[in-house]
Amino acid sequence: MTVLPAREGYRLWAPDYERETAISFLEDQLVAGMSPPLAGRTLLDAGCGTGRRLREAEAARAVGIDLTPEMLAAGGEPGVAAADVRALPFAPERFDVVWCRLVVGHVAGAAAVYAELARVCRPGGTVLVTDFHPDAAAAGHRRTFRDAAGTVREVEHHVHPPDVQVALAAAAGLRIIQRRDGQVGPELRPFYERAGRLAAYEEQRGLRVVLALAFRRVA
Repeated sequence: MTVLPAREGYRLWAPDYERETAISFLEDQLVAGMSPPLAGRTLLDAGCGTGRRLREAEAARAVGIDLTPEMLAAGGEPGVAAADVRALPFAPERFDVVWCRLVVGHVAGAAAVYAELARVCRPGGTVLVTDFHPDAAAAGHRRTFRDAAGTVREVEHHVHPPDVQVALAAAAGLRIIQRRDGQVGPELRPFYERAGRLAAYEEQRGLRVVLALAFRRVA
């Protein structure tokens, strides 16, 4: 299977991207438990995909950027723009909360990502980063999807161990305040059942598949 660059992979995935997967479901649960209340705050979703998360955000102002114009077009959300997470088109200290969800693993150099996330976050604000868990990659799992023709595609992924990410964040001015590891458990069983993969579910129970890190921007 040819591994696609993120830009090309998500271009092909865009028409069907909003269909929930086990990973997106688990990641949403982790973020719901770790993100601060958004009411009255400004939010940036860096790597927002179709912008679906912005629809549900209760922030005073919520904006998003994504590398793939086709993803943005598929969502049709206002307040989004095409941009790279390594070069965010915003002034410093613009946002109270910055999300970067399941994005950093698509970038070979995570230092540049963390530098930008920290730059646009206000002192005392929260940066929340999620990633495909290194344990899942080590177990042979890959970041795949089915395109409109039903072909399984793999998107490039770079493993950034948690301690490395925490160190890169610290160098950028972000202090770790919370870490959670999302694993295969009963809440994901329906996804395996619908796919006819209950045997795989039993084998993978307890496997950590999503990493979530919350940081505070220091002055």
